[in-house]
Amino acid sequence: MTPLLKAGIILLDPDTSRVLRVISLQYNPESLSRTLQIQGASDGGDRSEALRLKGPAVETLKLDAEIDATDLMDAGDATVAELGIHPQLAALETIAYPSSSQLMSNDSLADMGSLEIFPMEAPLTLFVFGKNRVLPVRITDLSVTEEAFDPNLNPIRAKVSLGLRVLSVDDVGFTHKAGTLFMSYLQQKEGFAARNVGGNLATVGLVKIP
Repeated sequence: MTPLLKAGIILLDPDTSRVLRVISLQYNPESLSRTLQIQGASDGGDRSEALRLKGPAVETLKLDAEIDATDLMDAGDATVAELGIHPQLAALETIAYPSSSQLMSNDSLADMGSLEIFPMEAPLTLFVFGKNRVLPVRITDLSVTEEAFDPNLNPIRAKVSLGLRVLSVDDVGFTHKAGTLFMSYLQQKEGFAARNVGGNLATVGLVKIP
């Protein structure tokens, strides 16, 4: 029997591409909403640019993930008995934070009078929804609704809503690992499009273009 693939998030070191963490979703989302914002060159009103594109469409994704401790509680999992689903929630939530060590390092630099403190770099985040969709993304919003608790008020059931923005070569360039992954995604999409049978003019009720 073929095992059920799970959607998930992979965190990579942005310099070495080393896998830092794999977060598989307990249950695959029932739906995945995707929006493509077209980057038209004529957005400023120049008619001569009406058919030109400035770059890749800006693709955003929305999904809901369910986390439920019931099965692990029934199996006698010690971590769930102690903490509920705090660890699973924290694995997702900490993606949205700089690490505590980064914050303390910047605070030390500020105390020493450093003139320039660079923004803290986060791991490269990949959203994986099957082998045909491995997307470099930035998490734009994350909300958690805790729906049930154990006697110690640890959450044992929750819904996590994720908003993601696909990173393209416009964001990171062609040489960055995220840019390489985006180009692979785009080329794969073009390959899928080439396999679409399509139609002809008669399909849409025309004999020729007017």
